[in-house]
Amino acid sequence: MSIVIKIRDRRYGHLGSMLAAADYIAHIQRRDGEIPWSRWGRTDPWDHVESAMGLTVGGYRSRARKAYLWCADKQLPDGSWWSCYRRGKPRRGAYKDSNMTAYLATGVFHYYLATGDKAFVYTMWPVVDKAMAYVEGLQAGTGQIYWAQKADGTTDTKALLAGSCSIYFSIGCAIRIAHLVGEQRPNWLHMRRRLQKAIVEYEELFDVSTRRYAMDWYYPVLCGALRDKAAHERIEGQWGRFVIPGIGVRCVCDRPWLTIAETSELVITLAAMGRMEQAREVLGWIKNTRYRNGAYWTGFTLPDCRIYTKEKTTWTAASTLLAADIVYEITPASELFSHSFWEGILDTAIDVETPRQVSHDEPMATAAL
Repeated sequence: MSIVIKIRDRRYGHLGSMLAAADYIAHIQRRDGEIPWSRWGRTDPWDHVESAMGLTVGGYRSRARKAYLWCADKQLPDGSWWSCYRRGKPRRGAYKDSNMTAYLATGVFHYYLATGDKAFVYTMWPVVDKAMAYVEGLQAGTGQIYWAQKADGTTDTKALLAGSCSIYFSIGCAIRIAHLVGEQRPNWLHMRRRLQKAIVEYEELFDVSTRRYAMDWYYPVLCGALRDKAAHERIEGQWGRFVIPGIGVRCVCDRPWLTIAETSELVITLAAMGRMEQAREVLGWIKNTRYRNGAYWTGFTLPDCRIYTKEKTTWTAASTLLAADIVYEITPASELFSHSFWEGILDTAIDVETPRQVSHDEPMATAAL
């Protein structure tokens, strides 16, 4: 019996019920592998990949593979994806987002760590390789990554801090994937180091209008660009600005919106830093924000505690699964975001060790959908 199936036993209480979030994602996923935001919602590549990661945590391995193969099918000749799809077709006004393009590498490496399926890594390697080449082409001379290209081919030279931090992490995953398949991409390591320098030393290079958002606060730590003393100082320095103790994390510091995804990502950040007890405490704050079908509230307002959107988003469900995994070690991929997992590893050419295999069984969809 796999650990995922075992945890679904009622004896595991809150943790077992959290895995119903994967049932919800599986229910929303389309036959071709696409995972929209909600039943009738749009699809963007970043949230699609995060939802695939949630499926992996929940034990839905074949569905996760199908989601990644959807990415392979929709990849554009230059290695990118459109920022928004509906039933596989790009929506009007879509652009090519550098962070959305890079994130596939994180999903594929996460899948490998969880399953040990190296054959699938070989399948996805050409897709990851093309995607990272596209992202590399959007790096400025000062290290930051431009956020998007428009449909007319022009580049928007604005750089987003949280997006660039996510790219920083994805580059690391892409380098590890390259090692797995016997390839070397020293230019990616150079790209990653230049980006880290921009994030750590020259934050003024990034769009200042997003500083109100919690993601700009914790993403430099979540991605590992900031570690040790600098990481703790950043989290503690703005804790009171974004966190309402016992309740959750504000999406924007000056608005009464608390979101489950941002709260879950703070859990991942705290656990990545080694503050596991605090991460477990914060994760407990969202245990009563779940629907009967396994989905989570996207967010709510204070002081009235009103759910401010009825859309049951797959990416919110996925974020809770990733938070639960790093705290409770549900899968071998639980170490992915841990700072200790990455220490010194990208300064060598040592291949990734094959993680232990897990059961091929798919969980039964137990939620009341």
